[in-house]
Amino acid sequence: MSMVAAQADVLRPEGFRRVARWLAERSHRHEPRWLDVAARTCEDAATALEVQTGQIAKSVIFRHLVDGVAVLVVTSGDRRVDLRKVAAQLGLAPAELGRADAAFVKQQTGFSIGGVAPVAHACAPVVLVDRELFRFDEVWAAAGHPHGVFCLSPAELVALTGAPVADVVEVL
Repeated sequence: MSMVAAQADVLRPEGFRRVARWLAERSHRHEPRWLDVAARTCEDAATALEVQTGQIAKSVIFRHLVDGVAVLVVTSGDRRVDLRKVAAQLGLAPAELGRADAAFVKQQTGFSIGGVAPVAHACAPVVLVDRELFRFDEVWAAAGHPHGVFCLSPAELVALTGAPVADVVEVL
């Protein structure tokens, strides 16, 4: 790493640096990329990266209402998560899962909404990877900040998270 690159890295937000370290420790083939614009939505990210919206691996956090455990669903940016399917995959009743608010997301993941990475969380969540991501050879996930992203294949996402592949989206 050059001196300029090292200095730039130190200036990046902590969440981005944490994801970069986590990926480097696992010898991930792509370093996180810092975008000039914030990619708070899948559409923003797809436009900035010049890819299809479906290639954005969005992280949606739910809260297990009984014990407060975070449930992370990583799905394709052009799909909507079906809460009933997620609950069924986890052996729960739909009423046992709820959307997570910003404070819960930050506490559990260490990331703010709009930059939640699928890896390097503050507290390990239960993770499901949606099968719809496998429509693409490469996808892009948030890297701990709305300006940060990293590239990987859906199979690499499964390997990095240790998550099962599941059908968890609404029918189009």
